[in-house]
Amino acid sequence: MPGRVCCCCAALRPRYKRLVDNIFPEDPKDGLVKADMEKLTFYAVSAPEKLDRIGAYLAERLSRDVIRHRYGYVLIAMEALDQLLMACHSQSIKPFVESFLHMVAKLLESGEPKLQVLGTNSFVKFANIEEDTPSYHRRYDFFVSRFSAMCHSCDHDPETQTEIRIAGIRGIQGVVRKTVNDELRATIWEPQHMDKIVPSLLFNMQKIDDIDSRVGPPSSPTGGEKEENPAVLAENCFRELLGRATYGNMNNAVRPVFAIKCICVFGMCTRKAAIPNRHLDHHRLWDPNEFAVSCFKIIMYSIQAQYSHHVIQEILGHLDVRKRDSPRVRAGIIQVLLEAVAIAAKGSIGPTVLEVFNTLLKHLRISVDFELGDRRSSAGSATFSTSSKESDERIVQNAIIQTIGFFGSNLPDYQRSEIMMFIMGKVPVFGATSQSLDTSHLGDLGTRRIQIMLLRSLLMVTSGYKATTITNALPPPFLDPLLSPSLMEDSELRQLVLEILHNLIDRHDNRAKLRGIRIIPDVSDLKIKRDKISRQDVSFMKKHGQQLYRHIYLGCKEEDNVQKNFELLFTSLALTTIELANEEVVIDLIRLAIALQDIAIINEDNLPMFNRCGVMALVAAYLNFLSQMIAVPAFCQHVSKVIETRSLEASYFLPETIFKDKCNLPKSLEKHEKDLFFLTNKIAESLGGSGYSVERLSVPYVPQVTDEDRLSRRKSIVDTVSIQVDILPGNNTEDKIDNTEEITFEALKKAIDNNGLEEQEKEKRRLVIEKFQKAPFEEIAAQCETKANLLHDRLAQILELTIRPPPSPSGTMTITAGHAHYQSVPVYEMKFPDLCVY
Repeated sequence: MPGRVCCCCAALRPRYKRLVDNIFPEDPKDGLVKADMEKLTFYAVSAPEKLDRIGAYLAERLSRDVIRHRYGYVLIAMEALDQLLMACHSQSIKPFVESFLHMVAKLLESGEPKLQVLGTNSFVKFANIEEDTPSYHRRYDFFVSRFSAMCHSCDHDPETQTEIRIAGIRGIQGVVRKTVNDELRATIWEPQHMDKIVPSLLFNMQKIDDIDSRVGPPSSPTGGEKEENPAVLAENCFRELLGRATYGNMNNAVRPVFAIKCICVFGMCTRKAAIPNRHLDHHRLWDPNEFAVSCFKIIMYSIQAQYSHHVIQEILGHLDVRKRDSPRVRAGIIQVLLEAVAIAAKGSIGPTVLEVFNTLLKHLRISVDFELGDRRSSAGSATFSTSSKESDERIVQNAIIQTIGFFGSNLPDYQRSEIMMFIMGKVPVFGATSQSLDTSHLGDLGTRRIQIMLLRSLLMVTSGYKATTITNALPPPFLDPLLSPSLMEDSELRQLVLEILHNLIDRHDNRAKLRGIRIIPDVSDLKIKRDKISRQDVSFMKKHGQQLYRHIYLGCKEEDNVQKNFELLFTSLALTTIELANEEVVIDLIRLAIALQDIAIINEDNLPMFNRCGVMALVAAYLNFLSQMIAVPAFCQHVSKVIETRSLEASYFLPETIFKDKCNLPKSLEKHEKDLFFLTNKIAESLGGSGYSVERLSVPYVPQVTDEDRLSRRKSIVDTVSIQVDILPGNNTEDKIDNTEEITFEALKKAIDNNGLEEQEKEKRRLVIEKFQKAPFEEIAAQCETKANLLHDRLAQILELTIRPPPSPSGTMTITAGHAHYQSVPVYEMKFPDLCVY
């Protein structure tokens, strides 16, 4: 009778339960009963409204089997769920999916690695199914957290640890694919999810032995390597995640990268959780920075090109946050920025061009400030730590310059010209108050360091810049501040300015052929490339040619010139001849060369003998080059004869001799014969026969005076005179007696005779008339304009001191310490004109 009751109760059970029970064999080792599984599948497809009950009943049995550790039946239940999930694609699958995810969560929560892997595999299969309608109520927060925890598995068995980590990575990949394809894909991009997903992937990527092997575009590893290596799988998942990121969620995907070390090390070993985040970021992420560089290369290659500026903005923001960190940390961040910029510059940069340069220039000033601060704090005690700090700061500065140069050199020409103007506007000039980059607290040494750093950056930006016309390369707002540092008493600054000019003037890559100052036997062997001078270039030389000549002239008069300065000056003259010289410019360059020769011969500036011989060698090398370029036989013959005479009698006037390590210098140059010098009359005679207008050759070249002399640190003539006046009254009485001239009859006779004075006055008048008749109009206009500007400035100062506004009852504004104050005047104290009082 009891058996009949049981059979009766079993017959009364719902059909779906009987079908589910039948798929489980008596011995779990036998596996799923396939015949009964086909019946269950047919029933589920025929009656989709029963799917939710089937799923609930399977979930109930699975939970019971998990608790009782009957893992064989668990495997059978999950296999049945997977088959039902793959076979049913109706609207009623939504409740079934909830039961399915509940069972997957049960498996992931268990401490058995095999069940965790089983649950992950089922979830991955589910993630690959495309659902017809979105599920607005479904969330994957638990799965994100659980899969991220599995990525940081610390199981004692290495094989089990690797298996769990691979399962966690595949689970994250499934979550990403499922949510991205879903209508509610924005939920996965929330910061709380990205803060778990991204560090988990990067933690496994950190295990790559050969980092540089996969920093380029996505590779296609083999299936076995992809399944067995967590690093490869994590990298592919990371690339897929970034490739799916859009404009609105790119920052959320990239921002967790900057804090990866804190989470990764915490996940790797919980005992390190007490270590401060700043310490881990300092020692693990940027110093050394190999992993950081490889990570951001992967990011830049994986994201869409139009979103590159998001990554650059994040790196710049992190650089601002870490601006007080050690130099090596900042250098590591800047190096990462360089790698990102190198990839982004080939595509879309976005609106961050000026922001990148502005931030880098700001950190350049901060680095110089730190370097000088360390030097001042250790004054008088040279320690190893201080020197190492300074060298580290130099590493930061070089990294910034390299980044600026590489970024600028990869920009289009129209953007590069703007960046050139931007950087030039940041260069501090002594005496100028309207500079964007504040260096007042750095002192002269800090200002010089900033000048050198910015000019080096500008040198790298201008490298490879090819402008159609010289006006585009050297506009007046850029040319004037660029040439100002060439007046500084610093040879390195002058060298940088000349190298920048070479980059901008040389449009046919001839500079490498002119490297080194020497007497070139045959210029045609250099195969120099040149085009016909355009009208724009001719107009530029008429407006700004005198400015270029002036800076070359003054640059030759500096006492601290070394061989490199003379080489760069020679290259400047040669490039000007190749790119910008017509007949008028050739005459002006010859006048400039003769004036440089007079500097060395007359020596009004008391230059050292090496500098005088160096100037003579520069003139010889340049006139030899110029004579062969214009190909006038008589001119070439005169130049060759002078060079041949010098090689026999005064070889120290030639560059091959004077710039040797050991060269015997002469004691004076006054006793040398005229055959050793280039003579103006012979040059004029040789060029006149070839159709050149040589009238202006008889007018000596005199550089125009501009406001740049006031901004430079060069001692002016007025300063020198004032110094002499201050010193003379301080001499002793005995010196005065010795310096007094004895008054004799002959002396009185010479004083009465005024013939010498009249001849001097006549000579001065003749020179002035000849100058106004033959000198270039631009030179005369520039001198007159300079005098007019000086007069205007004096009048403005006088008027400002004398003219005062009348008193007003409402008050008069006065500025004190940068603040405006109003001082009112009582009406009874005001003085009115008589006509206004009645």
